[in-house]
Amino acid sequence: MSKVSYYTEEGLKKLKSELNQLKDVERPKASQAIADARDKGDLSENAEYDAAKEAQGMLEMKISKLEEIVATARVIDESQLDTSKALVLSKVKIKNQTNGMEVTYTLVAESEANLAAGKISVSSPIGKGLLGKSVGDTAEIKVPNGVMKFDILEISR
Repeated sequence: MSKVSYYTEEGLKKLKSELNQLKDVERPKASQAIADARDKGDLSENAEYDAAKEAQGMLEMKISKLEEIVATARVIDESQLDTSKALVLSKVKIKNQTNGMEVTYTLVAESEANLAAGKISVSSPIGKGLLGKSVGDTAEIKVPNGVMKFDILEISR
Protein backbone atom coordinates (compact mmCIF):
# COMPACT_ATOMS: atom_id res chain seq x y z
CA MET A 1 0.00 0.00 0.00
CA SER A 2 1.35 3.42 -0.93
CA LYS A 3 1.56 6.23 1.56
CA VAL A 4 -0.86 9.13 1.52
CA SER A 5 0.69 12.50 0.81
CA TYR A 6 -0.87 15.85 1.62
CA TYR A 7 -0.95 18.78 -0.78
CA THR A 8 -2.31 22.26 -1.00
CA GLU A 9 -4.91 22.75 -3.71
CA GLU A 10 -2.32 24.63 -5.78
CA GLY A 11 0.28 21.87 -5.37
CA LEU A 12 -2.11 19.12 -6.45
CA LYS A 13 -3.23 21.17 -9.44
CA LYS A 14 0.41 21.56 -10.52
CA LEU A 15 0.96 17.80 -10.15
CA LYS A 16 -2.10 16.98 -12.27
CA SER A 17 -0.99 19.48 -14.90
CA GLU A 18 2.42 17.81 -15.14
CA LEU A 19 0.77 14.39 -15.46
CA ASN A 20 -1.50 15.64 -18.27
CA GLN A 21 1.52 17.17 -20.05
CA LEU A 22 3.33 13.83 -19.92
CA LYS A 23 0.32 11.85 -21.14
CA ASP A 24 -0.99 14.24 -23.82
CA VAL A 25 2.25 15.69 -25.21
CA GLU A 26 5.29 13.62 -24.24
CA ARG A 27 3.76 10.16 -24.76
CA PRO A 28 2.79 10.83 -28.42
CA LYS A 29 6.26 12.33 -29.04
CA ALA A 30 7.91 9.16 -27.71
CA SER A 31 5.71 6.95 -29.91
CA GLN A 32 6.57 9.08 -32.94
CA ALA A 33 10.31 8.85 -32.18
CA ILE A 34 10.03 5.03 -32.07
CA ALA A 35 8.10 5.00 -35.35
CA ASP A 36 10.69 7.27 -37.02
CA ALA A 37 13.56 5.09 -35.80
CA ARG A 38 11.77 1.91 -36.92
CA ASP A 39 11.44 3.32 -40.43
CA LYS A 40 15.23 3.63 -40.68
CA GLY A 41 15.75 -0.08 -41.25
CA ASP A 42 17.26 -3.05 -39.39
CA LEU A 43 16.18 -2.92 -35.72
CA SER A 44 18.99 -5.20 -34.49
CA GLU A 45 21.65 -2.55 -35.18
CA ASN A 46 19.54 0.57 -34.76
CA ALA A 47 20.81 2.54 -31.73
CA GLU A 48 18.27 5.28 -32.34
CA TYR A 49 15.43 2.75 -31.99
CA ASP A 50 16.91 1.36 -28.75
CA ALA A 51 17.28 4.87 -27.34
CA ALA A 52 13.71 5.79 -28.28
CA LYS A 53 12.36 2.59 -26.64
CA GLU A 54 14.36 3.29 -23.49
CA ALA A 55 13.13 6.90 -23.36
CA GLN A 56 9.55 5.63 -23.73
CA GLY A 57 10.09 3.19 -20.86
CA MET A 58 11.39 5.97 -18.61
CA LEU A 59 8.45 8.18 -19.57
CA GLU A 60 5.93 5.43 -18.78
CA MET A 61 7.62 4.85 -15.42
CA LYS A 62 7.36 8.57 -14.59
CA ILE A 63 3.69 8.65 -15.66
CA SER A 64 2.96 5.61 -13.51
CA LYS A 65 4.64 7.16 -10.47
CA LEU A 66 2.76 10.45 -10.89
CA GLU A 67 -0.55 8.60 -11.30
CA GLU A 68 0.11 6.79 -8.03
CA ILE A 69 0.95 10.05 -6.24
CA VAL A 70 -2.20 11.76 -7.57
CA ALA A 71 -4.32 8.74 -6.60
CA THR A 72 -3.10 8.83 -2.98
CA ALA A 73 -2.93 12.63 -2.65
CA ARG A 74 -5.17 14.41 -0.19
CA VAL A 75 -5.90 18.13 -0.21
CA ILE A 76 -5.45 19.83 3.14
CA ASP A 77 -8.45 21.85 4.32
CA GLU A 78 -6.81 24.96 5.77
CA SER A 79 -9.97 26.03 7.61
CA GLN A 80 -9.79 22.94 9.84
CA LEU A 81 -6.18 23.46 10.97
CA ASP A 82 -5.29 24.49 14.51
CA THR A 83 -3.42 27.82 14.55
CA SER A 84 -1.98 27.40 18.04
CA LYS A 85 0.61 24.86 16.85
CA ALA A 86 2.95 24.64 13.88
CA LEU A 87 1.40 22.18 11.40
CA VAL A 88 1.47 21.61 7.66
CA LEU A 89 0.60 24.91 5.89
CA SER A 90 1.48 26.96 8.95
CA LYS A 91 3.52 30.11 8.44
CA VAL A 92 6.07 30.07 11.23
CA LYS A 93 8.23 33.06 12.11
CA ILE A 94 11.37 31.93 13.93
CA LYS A 95 14.40 33.63 15.41
CA ASN A 96 17.80 31.97 15.39
CA GLN A 97 19.18 32.24 18.96
CA THR A 98 22.78 32.17 17.72
CA ASN A 99 22.75 35.10 15.28
CA GLY A 100 19.39 36.75 16.02
CA MET A 101 18.20 36.37 12.41
CA GLU A 102 14.43 36.18 11.95
CA VAL A 103 12.95 34.09 9.13
CA THR A 104 9.41 33.11 8.16
CA TYR A 105 8.81 29.70 6.63
CA THR A 106 5.67 27.98 5.38
CA LEU A 107 5.62 24.28 6.25
CA VAL A 108 4.54 22.26 3.20
CA ALA A 109 4.60 18.73 1.80
CA GLU A 110 7.95 17.52 0.52
CA SER A 111 7.02 17.86 -3.15
CA GLU A 112 5.97 21.50 -2.72
CA ALA A 113 9.11 22.62 -0.88
CA ASN A 114 10.84 25.65 -2.39
CA LEU A 115 13.34 27.43 -0.16
CA ALA A 116 13.51 30.47 -2.45
CA ALA A 117 9.76 30.95 -1.91
CA GLY A 118 10.08 30.38 1.85
CA LYS A 119 8.43 26.95 1.72
CA ILE A 120 10.19 24.16 3.63
CA SER A 121 9.27 20.50 3.79
CA VAL A 122 7.79 19.08 6.97
CA SER A 123 10.19 16.17 6.50
CA SER A 124 13.30 18.40 6.48
CA PRO A 125 15.24 18.70 9.77
CA ILE A 126 13.96 22.24 10.45
CA GLY A 127 10.42 21.35 9.36
CA LYS A 128 10.37 18.30 11.66
CA GLY A 129 11.74 20.39 14.53
CA LEU A 130 9.03 23.03 14.14
CA LEU A 131 6.05 20.66 13.88
CA GLY A 132 3.85 20.72 16.96
CA LYS A 133 5.58 23.75 18.51
CA SER A 134 3.62 26.74 19.84
CA VAL A 135 4.43 30.45 20.04
CA GLY A 136 7.01 31.01 22.78
CA ASP A 137 8.50 27.51 22.46
CA THR A 138 12.13 26.91 21.60
CA ALA A 139 12.85 24.38 18.88
CA GLU A 140 16.17 22.56 19.23
CA ILE A 141 16.97 21.16 15.80
CA LYS A 142 19.79 18.73 15.17
CA VAL A 143 21.63 19.69 11.99
CA PRO A 144 24.84 18.24 10.53
CA ASN A 145 27.06 20.78 12.32
CA GLY A 146 25.40 20.54 15.75
CA VAL A 147 22.18 21.77 17.31
CA MET A 148 20.43 24.98 16.30
CA LYS A 149 17.97 26.70 18.62
CA PHE A 150 15.05 28.71 17.26
CA ASP A 151 12.48 30.74 19.18
CA ILE A 152 8.95 30.46 17.76
CA LEU A 153 7.77 34.06 17.43
CA GLU A 154 4.56 33.74 15.43
CA ILE A 155 2.32 31.10 13.83
CA SER A 156 -0.28 32.00 11.21
CA ARG A 157 -2.08 30.59 8.17
